[in-house]
Amino acid sequence: MEFLVKSGTPEKQRTSCVVVGVFETRRLSSAAQKLDEASGGFLANLLKRGDLDGKVGQTLLLHNVPDVVSDRVLLVGCGKERELTDVVYRKLILKTFQALQDTGATEAVCFLSELSVKGHDLGWNIRHALLAANDAIYRFDQTKSKKDSPRHALRRFVLTVPGRREVLEGEEIVKEVTAIAEGINLARDLGNLPGNICTPTYLAQQAIHIGERLPTLKVNVYDADHTDIRDMGAFLSVAKGSRQPPKFIVMTYQGAAEDEAPYVLVGKGLTFDAGGISLKQPGGMDEMKFDMCGGAAVIATLQIAATLALPLNVIGVVPARENLPDGSANKPGDVVTSLAGLTIEILNTDAEGRLILCDALTYVERFKPKAVIDIATLTGACVVALGKHASGLLSNNNALCHEILHAGKESGDRAWELPLWEEYQEGLKSNFADIANVAAHREAGAIMGACFLARFTKKYHWAHLDIAGTAWLGGGEKGSTGRPVPLLARYLLDRAAQKSRSKA
Repeated sequence: MEFLVKSGTPEKQRTSCVVVGVFETRRLSSAAQKLDEASGGFLANLLKRGDLDGKVGQTLLLHNVPDVVSDRVLLVGCGKERELTDVVYRKLILKTFQALQDTGATEAVCFLSELSVKGHDLGWNIRHALLAANDAIYRFDQTKSKKDSPRHALRRFVLTVPGRREVLEGEEIVKEVTAIAEGINLARDLGNLPGNICTPTYLAQQAIHIGERLPTLKVNVYDADHTDIRDMGAFLSVAKGSRQPPKFIVMTYQGAAEDEAPYVLVGKGLTFDAGGISLKQPGGMDEMKFDMCGGAAVIATLQIAATLALPLNVIGVVPARENLPDGSANKPGDVVTSLAGLTIEILNTDAEGRLILCDALTYVERFKPKAVIDIATLTGACVVALGKHASGLLSNNNALCHEILHAGKESGDRAWELPLWEEYQEGLKSNFADIANVAAHREAGAIMGACFLARFTKKYHWAHLDIAGTAWLGGGEKGSTGRPVPLLARYLLDRAAQKSRSKA
């Protein structure tokens, strides 16, 4: 779909459909008032009959509105004007697209972008309208014999701005959001693919293909016998129960001077997790194909950075493998030696994400990073604590933590900070190794997982995003969400803007 930004008045739009808002109770938005005036009070008279009262998400499609050149007019209920928040705004855009897909419209000109959303400006409105639109039109049918398609394909979506001086800013936002949307869709596609297709090798191949297409992005993939990873005893131990060879993916984007410290993203790339010898319950095990969503998010974010030519150095690291039961698989009680030299007692083979991440986090020390963020579907405990609305965030640096929280708020891909206090570390003591991979108790599971990783991140500023509750949805909406790609993209865009300001 093509996204555009333009200025103009609603009654003069020669298009398939004009979209305007109506507030409770039956109060016309500014754009709707202009249509009403042009049509001789047609909209106001219609609303008096009770067809739509302006409640959030209501829609009413009109044809042949007098003295309006558009083929159709779509009225969208916006709720109470003073209560138009970011959450309501995104809902309006989703409802708009659902309604448009049921029409014959091939183009829509949407004036909802000019609404006043509490605490946000026009640029934010455009950005989030486009992201919501992308979410509404996303379809995954790669593994279906018959492809899903809407009855009529909306080919062009135009957002309006008050005047011509805002068009240039809007066009820059469209360019930015298009790259982010492509990254989100890539992450969703990778997450939605089944484990028999999206293997560690497949994940590595996709990263290589992106590197071939984007010359500023260098991709290296290391096998188990490569000198860089053959001492990763924790990472390699997880792969022993699978016939799929592990892959260690390193993506390097250079958008700044070679000697400038990079931002490093580390993503858990577990393409299927049966739990190993500590076998998971069968109910919902199919969803363990989503256990690589952290890795998918990193690959997608590196694509975004290169596409937008951000003036930063960014490195993405994805340790990829499967966790399956086998005669050679890790057993509870086994002790392995990490790349950092710390020995780890494996009390639960289903706590494998931290085993592959700890070696990756040690590996990235060589880059002397400005900051490191790891992204992982790490713990079911985080789902219990925060549900599907926020990713768990833990960090050893307050400034980094605040930057990520701000990026989450601005992108609508929110995170919530959990404590990483020293007292929690007591739970990881082992009688037989330097550290246990899980605590002996069940309390604070998400925090304990981060405490384990913190042992390997003392040489740099680090944050951990637990996306177990946000990376995918279950039930009738089952599928990857693409999170936290919006948050990560916003974080890097903010760093690029900060860098530009410091040079000014």
